Order: sequence, then C-alpha cells, then structure tokens
Amino acid sequence: MERAAEAHVNRHEEDEMEISGYSPCCWKLALVSLGTLCSGGFLLLFLYWLPELSVKWTCRAVPLRDAWVVLLRTTDEFRTWSRVRVRSFFAPGSSPLGFPQVPESKRPLCQAGPLEDWDCEEGNFLSQPACGEQAEIRFFVHQNSRYLWSPESQSFQRLRALDVGLSCSSLHTLHGAGLPRSTQDYRRLFYGANQIDVQVPSLPKLLIKEVLNPFYIFQAFSMVLWSLDNYYLYASAILFMSLVSICSSLYTIRKQYVLLHDMVAAHNIIRVTVFRGLYETEEIFSTQLVPGDVLLVPPEGLTVPCDAVLMSGTAIANESMLTGESVPVTKTALPDPSRGASGPLQDLAYDPEEHKRHTLFCGTSVIQTRYYSGEAVRALVIRTGFSTSKGQLVCSILFPKPADFRLYRDAYRFLLCLVGVAGIGMLYSVIHSVQQEELVGRIILKSLDILTITVPPALPAAMTAGLVYAQQRLRGQRIFSISPQRINICGQLNLMCFDKTGTLTEDGLDFWGFVQAQDGCFLPAGQDVRGPSLSGSPFLATMAACHSLTTIGGRLSGDPLDLKMFEATGWVLEEPTQEETALHDQIQPTVVRPPDQTPPATSEGTPEDEELMELMKVYEIGILAQFPFSSSLQRMSVVTRTLGEKRLVAYMKGAPETVGSLCRKETVPDTFSAVLESYTRRGLRVIALASRRLESKFTWHKIQHISRSDFLLC
Repeated sequence: MERAAEAHVNRHEEDEMEISGYSPCCWKLALVSLGTLCSGGFLLLFLYWLPELSVKWTCRAVPLRDAWVVLLRTTDEFRTWSRVRVRSFFAPGSSPLGFPQVPESKRPLCQAGPLEDWDCEEGNFLSQPACGEQAEIRFFVHQNSRYLWSPESQSFQRLRALDVGLSCSSLHTLHGAGLPRSTQDYRRLFYGANQIDVQVPSLPKLLIKEVLNPFYIFQAFSMVLWSLDNYYLYASAILFMSLVSICSSLYTIRKQYVLLHDMVAAHNIIRVTVFRGLYETEEIFSTQLVPGDVLLVPPEGLTVPCDAVLMSGTAIANESMLTGESVPVTKTALPDPSRGASGPLQDLAYDPEEHKRHTLFCGTSVIQTRYYSGEAVRALVIRTGFSTSKGQLVCSILFPKPADFRLYRDAYRFLLCLVGVAGIGMLYSVIHSVQQEELVGRIILKSLDILTITVPPALPAAMTAGLVYAQQRLRGQRIFSISPQRINICGQLNLMCFDKTGTLTEDGLDFWGFVQAQDGCFLPAGQDVRGPSLSGSPFLATMAACHSLTTIGGRLSGDPLDLKMFEATGWVLEEPTQEETALHDQIQPTVVRPPDQTPPATSEGTPEDEELMELMKVYEIGILAQFPFSSSLQRMSVVTRTLGEKRLVAYMKGAPETVGSLCRKETVPDTFSAVLESYTRRGLRVIALASRRLESKFTWHKIQHISRSDFLLC
C-alpha cells in the first residue's frame, strides 16, 4: 500500500497533528464501489467508521503540494483520525496581512509598506505576485481553524493574525490610521466574516450520526434475525424501544445545539465604528472586521465583537462570560516602548495572555471608557471569528477531546469476552446441528441466535434511555451538554478541586483587623482603621490608595478585597469626570481623601479646627499611576502624590511572602513567618502592605511612561 510522506501542522503546540496528502484514485474508487455493492453497503459503513482506511482505500498518496484530500492524526494519546478536503480560491496576492495592490517598486510586501518590520519567515505568507496576477490560495478547514499552503515552507500552516510575532511597538505603528476599505475587503478573503457561527446539524445528519453506530447496527441485525425466526413480538418491542430512545436523543442533542447557537449568536452582529484615516470614521457591521482594523470604543461601552488590544485611553470591562468573575476589570492602553521616561523601553513581543490587562476579549462587555485630551479610545483588532478567545471556547465545546476513560476500555473488553463466548457457542451449535442433519438455513439462524443472546441487543436502547433521563434531570438544574455519552462518566470522580471564596462560601469578604510593623516588631492587632492612632500613617494611606477600584453608575466597583479594605478606611474616591479628562492629559489623577468633616461652628477658628483642616488637606492623595495586580508577580502597586508634598510615594499590596522579600530587611520583623502562619491557619486571607518615598527624579510627568520594573518595590 502506498504511504504518503508525513509532515506536521501546529508543531510543538498542544494540538499538533500529523498530516498526509492524498488525491482521489479512479481504480480504487471503482473497487470500493464494487465491494460496497457486493457487501450490501456494509463496506461503506465500515469505511465510515474508519476514516483513515476510507482515504487510503479510495485515494493515492501524493506530496502535500498536490493533495486535494489530507489525512490528519493527532499526536496525543488518543491518536484520532480526521479526513479533510483541500479547497482553493484566487486572490490578488498570497499575503493575508498584506494589501491588494503592489507598491510601485514591485518589491515583495515584506520589503515595503507599513508592515515592513513583519517577519517574512515561516508562517506569514508574504509573497506577492506581479500586478494583475491572481494567486491560487490552497487551504483546508479543520475544527473551524483555517490552514493555508505556504510555498516557501512547503507545508500547511495555521492562519495567524496580529496575535503572534509582532512587538508592542509594531502594534502602535499599525494602529495609526486604520485600514482602507480595499485592504479590509482583501483580508476578508483570507479571514472570512468576523462571526462565530455554530451550525445546527439537520435532523437527517444527526439521525445518520446516531444510527450509524456499531451497537445500533448490531441491534438492527438482531431484529432482522428474530423476525426470520418468527420472534415478531420481541423484535417489535426492541424496535419500539430503539425508536423512542433515538428520537429522544435526537431531540435533546438538537435542542442543545440550538441553545448554544442562540447563546453565541446573541452578539454576533452589531454596528461598530472603525477608523479609515487619522480622524475619518465609518460605521460598519462587526462581521466586516478584520485583523488590523482600528475600532472606536464609545464612552458608554459596547459588547466586544473581536479580540482587540487597547491602544489609547482606559476601559472598564466585565469578563464574566470568559472567566466567571463578575468583578469589572480595568483595561489600560498597551505601553509604547518608544515613550519610556528614561529612554526607550524593552520592546516585548505582544501576547494576549501576557498582556491581557491591555486586551479586550471577544464576548466581554465594556461598561465605560475614559479618554484624555479629547483623544478617542481606540482598540486594534488582533483576532476575529473562531480565532478569538470566545471562538476557541466554543470550539472546545463543539470538538471535545475523546473520552478515553477506563470504563469504556473495560466495557469493550467485556463485550469482546462475550463475543468470544458466543463464538464458542456458535461453533458448538454448528457442529451439533450438522450431526443432527438439520437444514442449512436453520443451522445459520440457530448459530447467529446464540450471538444475539450472549451480547444483548437491547443494551444501546437501555443506555440511551438512561442518558435521556439524566439529561432531563440536569436540564432542571440548567446544566446542558451536547455530548451525552460523557454523562455516564461524570459520576466516577476520584478528586474534586474547588475555587476560592464565592464557590463554596459566601460571595463577600469581611474585614477582620490589621497588624502594623514598627521598628522591626509587630504591634498588637487592631480592629478600627479609623482610629486616631493610624491618622497620618503610611499604613492608612496604602489601604486607601493601593487598589483598582472605579466608579460605575455612581457606585464603587472592583475586586471585593479592594472594596472591603477601602470601605474600612471610610475615605472617599473621586475620579475625574468625562469633561475633565477631555480637557486634560492622562495625568489627571484619581483622588482619595478622608470624608468631609465640618469644624464646629464658632465665631473664629480655633487651633484645633485649623489642625483638622490641615489634616484634611494633607490627606488628599492623587493616584498618578497604577500597576494592576499580576498573578505571576503576586502584587500590585500605585504611585501617588499627596497634596502639598513634592516627592512621590509608591504603595504596594500583595502576598505577604512577596512583599516581605522586597522590603528592607530591618523593617521586616523576625517573627514575620510565624505570625503569618498563625493567621492563615485560622482561615484568614492575609495581605501585606508596604510603602516607599521615591527619589526626586521621578516626576509626575515621567511616571506616566515608566514601567513597573523601574521601581525597586513596584
């Protein structure tokens, strides 16, 4: 048998696959057609169950560049096979991220144009034909991912967008003026419509998929056999049970598909505004978006129809659809490495996970935005359709990994043992019937009847009925599944892992108390943060200023921990209004201050009143820069300026071990670890605070273009 030269796609990735190229072969197709007729269609059914044989028995192996059918096999422990047809279309060029026109110099796109820094190596398809030529683009689609043929590397490669291979500075260069309409139309040839379209299978397709199961085929064979042996009543009962179970299963599965389709399609098509020039905008449907478009994020927010990186302004996003966390997240603009306070910063490669604090993910909701100096909030589209985070989540639902559980393996072994016992019984029955000189037809019926007795044909119907009943019970709890076969496994769990607060316990947090460190020792624990002993202390200022809270609809919103700590101080948070941010640059700070206190009404101010007013003035703190909490760094920090002081102050909050390791040793008590363990053993969530006065070189203008690593403690 011919063997195709094997290559790989998605090499060194989780979904790496082996790929082989084939082309239809006329004489093999003729032989398979003849065999299908001679076997009464059983050969075709056999090839339906084994896609690798269906390709090898009907096609001949060819190089990938000539293939019109590819055979894919996963490299994981499941080793599943897939057969995919190769298709093609014609385009003015073969570069997905290029332009339909060729520069006057007729140089390749990787040598001219706004993408001149784009990597021209493997995976970017930056070849460009001469003017007037149409390039044939060969591709195939597997699990909603498109793979293009690359003549340079002589392999199929996954179609990438702006989420791989570009630096942060390149993204800032690209977002300047947006895409012309001609470029947008050209890129849509490769990327398709920006839409996560969950196809609802028709009833005939679902019926074929459900009925063409080895168990149901064996069941149909058994019913025919019983009918020939005059067991009409029993055969009719099994037929009725099978029809009821199949119809119930089809109804349930199709309903789950419809629910998933409606849920995904709810925000598939909305109207958005994109930039066609530096200031010119156009309103289009979200399905027309392509990677490279510059999206206008309105102040009132929107449901994000794609993955986009925030290039200017700030946004408050609700990511509960992806993360399950209902706490709004603050998104900030992607830092521009060329605008560092002390010179150019390190130009890192953009990664949606590493820079998720600057990325708006598809399906999430932007609640509100804030812009500065009248500059609109812009976001650069980096991924569309099924390539987005939401699209990948939907794909994981539509194409789950095979369930290779021990129960299934043991069940197959048990059935094989039953078939072996049935084979021995059939052999004995044939020998005994021949000795009794019975008719040949009678001998065949009796021997096959032993097989149907040993392997119960009603087993699939009984299992389907159980699955349908289980689905009904789950539906009552608003739990849905489009893979009912996994329900049987859900009851066999050896280990369960639970999330933090809010999963098993109540959603909120309560403030228990605080412990200060002074002169390398811990002071007694306190309960009241608003007491006079903390007035004017860095500890109180850290609690009031080091957080990521924001005001939404007149109410404070943010992480429950930040919210509870800030409420314990009793301070007030004041954010600049839209009018103020439109007139000032982005150093217009958020201010925290003690609550308003009115001095006693007297004819003339007393020294006590003057001291109180001075304290109120001093404790007005402006938050100039914020470095949000990072799970990898286990801390967050802010840079502030207190009214009336020239030096800036950095406040930090995070995991006690991390904060303690970054502080000066003489300020960390010797009993730090023991005290920390005593509180954690009581089930308390412990947060450490620290502060540092910054050097005079850190001004509030430079602080806007500085990275977290520029601070020793941040």
